[in-house]
Amino acid sequence: MTATHGAPSPLPDAALTARAQEVAADIVADILHLVRHETSSYDLPALAAGLDRLRETAVARLGPPDHEHRHPGGTYGDTLTLTYAGTGGAGGHVALVGHYDTVWPTGTLARWEPPEPNGQEGRTRLSGPGIFDMKTGLAQGIWALRLARESGAPVPTVTFVFNGDEEIGSLASRPVIEETARKADATLVLEPTAHGAVKTARKGTGIFRVTATGVESHAGLAPQDGASAILALSEFVIAAAAVAAPERGTTVNTGVVSGGSAVNVVAGSATAGIDIRVAGAAEQARVDAEFDAIEVTDPRVRIEVDHDWNRPPMTLGAASAPLLDLAREAARAQGREELPTAAVGGASDANFVAALGLPVLCGMGAVGDGAHARGEYILPDTVPAQTALVAGMLLRLTRPPRS
Repeated sequence: MTATHGAPSPLPDAALTARAQEVAADIVADILHLVRHETSSYDLPALAAGLDRLRETAVARLGPPDHEHRHPGGTYGDTLTLTYAGTGGAGGHVALVGHYDTVWPTGTLARWEPPEPNGQEGRTRLSGPGIFDMKTGLAQGIWALRLARESGAPVPTVTFVFNGDEEIGSLASRPVIEETARKADATLVLEPTAHGAVKTARKGTGIFRVTATGVESHAGLAPQDGASAILALSEFVIAAAAVAAPERGTTVNTGVVSGGSAVNVVAGSATAGIDIRVAGAAEQARVDAEFDAIEVTDPRVRIEVDHDWNRPPMTLGAASAPLLDLAREAARAQGREELPTAAVGGASDANFVAALGLPVLCGMGAVGDGAHARGEYILPDTVPAQTALVAGMLLRLTRPPRS
């Protein structure tokens, strides 16, 4: 595989690594600057202010973009695209994708109790809501482009895609992500690593909504006249859990349940939100069929299932394999013995790109642990190496990767 035009010159990987070490404190400062502003997926004013802060950080480190567009998210966070033209006569166009929304409700930061600053591995930890998933990746991506430009080597055109609805399915941002990926030669998703490993496979995700409609009645005077939607939904949820097949990579989790109108009323309605993860299309079809076949005891209760397969499964296809080769090449040049890979249960925006058959690598961001868990953290001593790795990838993508 040839990664540059003509006879490739030696790339300044050692200089990238050294420079990343020199500016590590600045990168960490930017990470913490982003973390200190909460950006819950459901808080539109906070998301808007958080995106402004993210844009300001990018402009402060890279200068004004050559093109930018803020795509309105409606009831979801906006998506911002910032494009920086290539330098040194380089070809190539790389998309760097990352979300700025988090799972944490506004107000979490004030009650955050960080773990011990030194964990079991004896290394300093930094903790905060969203620091691992995925504000560290955002800052590292910005600095990676800066390091690549400072190196003096040709740098491809880079488009950042910052979206504010990934944690709730990327419902507004998906078209922007797919359009940008189609125009780019490669997409790098700045999601956190799996303990330092690049993520080359992710499960597909289903977000099903189950609605039970029963018959209301007085719980004391005429309970026999009622048909409880809550009772029927409980039956359904238990049956749905049995559809899981962990040995095939299929999990089923009922995460949200609501229903009823009053304690003394037989519930006339109830709903449940169910998260489903599958490793392949065959399991997706099986889950669909088995959910539709579930029956509840009381025939007076109507069950409706909204099958929403939000993200398709992601695998390392022929289009993406050359990207992994380039990442490993950059890692070796920067002194790493190996760059491991991992298959994970979580989905990301990389699933959308992979489903289009386009080159994509995910998990290029933070090293740490605890995504979606109180106490999530990063290992700040890994920030320079991860930033340099993405910078090294950019320098190798001045022409489209070839399989």
